[in-house]
Amino acid sequence: MLPNHHKISIAIVDDHPIVIQGFKSLLENDPVYEIAGCFTTGGDLMQFLSQQKVDILLLDITLPDGSGVHFCKEISERYPDTNVVGLSNLNERSIISQLLKNGARGYLLKNLSARELLDALNTVMEGKIALSDEVKDILQQPDLNTLQPVPELTKREKQILHLLAAGRKSAAIAEELYISPLTVKTHRATLLHKFQVNNIVTLINRAKETGLI
Repeated sequence: MLPNHHKISIAIVDDHPIVIQGFKSLLENDPVYEIAGCFTTGGDLMQFLSQQKVDILLLDITLPDGSGVHFCKEISERYPDTNVVGLSNLNERSIISQLLKNGARGYLLKNLSARELLDALNTVMEGKIALSDEVKDILQQPDLNTLQPVPELTKREKQILHLLAAGRKSAAIAEELYISPLTVKTHRATLLHKFQVNNIVTLINRAKETGLI
């Protein structure tokens, strides 16, 4: 824990302002913690971190300008004194594991209570990993993904998968590959089905686990 005269600074990154406001209301009158900044994009956060140090970063996984998983890795490498804690509604094992591998000091689900949030922040400042109870249960379950066969992808599907992993949007992919946006949308849906996932973030992480990207 830091000296008593110094409040522990926290930054919050989430693409939903109402979520940010909720967490601000939980922490703004706390005697230990203070809100140093709130952001809705990873880019704004990175600019802030280049100018000011924060002790804890509550980082959403799905951001409009990139994946929180990727931002976590960059932050952990560039600002090792900042404790990154994932904050998400996503409870897929692959995302949780990848975020922790990228240097996160915790992973919390957004349905946690005020008491659970403060306990988690205290845990992080004690140098320990903070995980929601549901996240702990998920990580203790057998990793069934290793038992699933690697999906067979067409050449076009591999191209689109790599472009999605690079952060390209559907319109940009369509323009780069000289195909229609509808065709890209169809391939995205096929990729989600083949990997048995529900969103692009999980798709990319699952593809990395299987060595396809």
